[in-house]
Amino acid sequence: MVIYTKHYGIDTDLEKKAEILKAIGHPVRLCIVKNLLNSGDHNVSEMQECLCIPQSTVSQHVSKLKAAGIIEGKRKKNEILYAVVDEDVRKILKSLF
Repeated sequence: MVIYTKHYGIDTDLEKKAEILKAIGHPVRLCIVKNLLNSGDHNVSEMQECLCIPQSTVSQHVSKLKAAGIIEGKRKKNEILYAVVDEDVRKILKSLF
């Protein structure tokens, strides 16, 4: 098992997996990802209605998930629909739920 690189840093694969776990480690973000997997693509307004929190808060969490590469948005006319694109996250959530 490789934990350290020859430059005495953490293995980049472990860093990426740790970032994924941090990103889905917040209850709101975990809920967003779970709902996207269970019911398909949604826009921020639809997520906000389901979560009962302000749209600006949902947008901040969506931004963190996008930055981590867990979800992606695709423009459809006047809205952006988000979907889970990270296969590791799909596996993690499948084992959790």
